[in-house]
Amino acid sequence: MKPAAIGIRTHSGWGALLAASGEAASLDVIDRRRIVMTDPNLPGANQPLHYAAKMALPDAKKYLSHCAEVSQHLALAAVDAVVRELHNREYQVIGSAILLASGRSLPALSEILASHPLIHTAEGEFFRISFWRACERLGLPVIGIREHDLDECGEAVFGKCTDNVWRRISSLKNSLGSPWTEDQKKASFAASVILATDGRSIPLFEGRPSLDIHPRWIG
Repeated sequence: MKPAAIGIRTHSGWGALLAASGEAASLDVIDRRRIVMTDPNLPGANQPLHYAAKMALPDAKKYLSHCAEVSQHLALAAVDAVVRELHNREYQVIGSAILLASGRSLPALSEILASHPLIHTAEGEFFRISFWRACERLGLPVIGIREHDLDECGEAVFGKCTDNVWRRISSLKNSLGSPWTEDQKKASFAASVILATDGRSIPLFEGRPSLDIHPRWIG
């Protein structure tokens, strides 16, 4: 079995998932897909905290818990499908990396819903948590890497070869075609970090989605 790693970058309501294998200097992208994480029939699901901000707090908690349950179910099904398909192709997923924002600590839900900037921050964390929990449930080692730490993390792992790794990733569009945006590039880099470290911990650069400290309302 050849080792593979998964990198994930999320947006409101969906995430870009990429699986890669091989050495960083010759990275091979073996899967990439857009994962929808919301029920199209559920009002406001793509921006659940924006929608919940219009509700009384008990109703907001109930609504968000339901949204979280749906998103986590969809994320689990998607990641499981990728792992199974790769296994059938003789790849073993050794770990996963989820790209994080600044890692700002978030307050209680009532405070979040009263602040538009905090709503935006929390919404990003909301969907990252779904992927995080999906990886955990599947027994995949998972780390979070803050996006603004990617270069520094790369230097710690790849040393002077970091720029070469980025150039290799950028050049993959020539063979893979579209989509090859920041989503796929950064997810590829995160996956290459996992591969280069054999899925081991990278404490200096790791984080977790901060909404995970509020299990009482996020499911």
